[in-house]
Parts: sequence; C-alpha cells; structure tokens
Amino acid sequence: MIVWVNGAFGSGKTTLVDELRPRWPDALVYDPEMVGFVLRRIVDVPTGDFQDLRLWRRQVAALAVGLVEEYRRPVLVPMTLVDPAYVDEVFGALRTADVKVHHFFLTVPRAALEKRIDGRTFFPDDPEREAQVRRWAKDRIERCTAAADTLPADTVFLDGELTPSELADHVIASVSRADS
Repeated sequence: MIVWVNGAFGSGKTTLVDELRPRWPDALVYDPEMVGFVLRRIVDVPTGDFQDLRLWRRQVAALAVGLVEEYRRPVLVPMTLVDPAYVDEVFGALRTADVKVHHFFLTVPRAALEKRIDGRTFFPDDPEREAQVRRWAKDRIERCTAAADTLPADTVFLDGELTPSELADHVIASVSRADS
C-alpha cells in the first residue's frame, strides 16, 4: 500500500509524513524528488522540472512498486504531483501493478503557502539560489491549487492548516476505513 501525500509546495507534505512515520513504524518513506535529483545529474532537464521527464515518471512508479513488492510494508510518499497526465501515468502504473494507493491532497490558502515558503531555508550559503527556489515554488502555487479539481475521484482532501498531529489522525482513520 502507498500513502501518497500531495499538495502545493509548502503545504506540509513532508511534515505530515514525518508525523506519520513514528505512528507507522514499519512504513518506508520514499521521496520521488530523489529520483529527480539523480536524473538531473545524468541528463538535461530542458523545462527545469524533472517531472516532465518521462523517465522520472516511469522510475517513480517502478521504484514505488518495487518497494511494496520487495518489502511488503506501507510506503509513505510526500510528493507534489498535479499534472493530470502525469498523475494518470504514475497512478495508472501503480494500479496496473495492483498496488493500493491512498491519495491525500493538502489544501492551504495561497498566503499561508507563501509565508511557509518564505520561512524555509533551501540554500543558506547561496542567496541567489535561495531566491530562485522560493520564486520557483511560489510560481507553481496556482497550478497546484487549481489542479485539485483534476485529481482522481478517490483523493481525500485535507485542511493543510490543521496541526500535523490532526492531519496524521485523519490519514490513519481514512486508511483504516478504506482497508476495512
């Protein structure tokens, strides 16, 4: 089983997974961004977004399936994935492999997202790169929030302004209901 935590940059995906981890000690945490970082070191990413690489989407799905099949443990995935075609491609590959996906989307108002993004430090020793990453994340807020209407019908929407503990309670309750 995969618990995919989705939402705009700054919505609290990683924070929620960090809260779920001790409650689900047998779960694995898989961040598909790492696949993107590896690919970026090997190939050119013309658009600047590694999700646009078909190979990224294929490898993300293949590694997720492999983790579920090899380790037979829940997999927690904190990753923004909002392009409808990419969602269909990745989640379709997971369904084809008979991997159950519980998909959660954290909704947070734009002002709160911008405040969270401004409060994070990405590259403390490189102010120019720091500003570039913040700008990149903020430039994608609208796209991420607008995509909520295009996500799979079984997506569970959560108020990303709840505390991490409250959100984790909702996720665990939702997964328990769906799996019973």
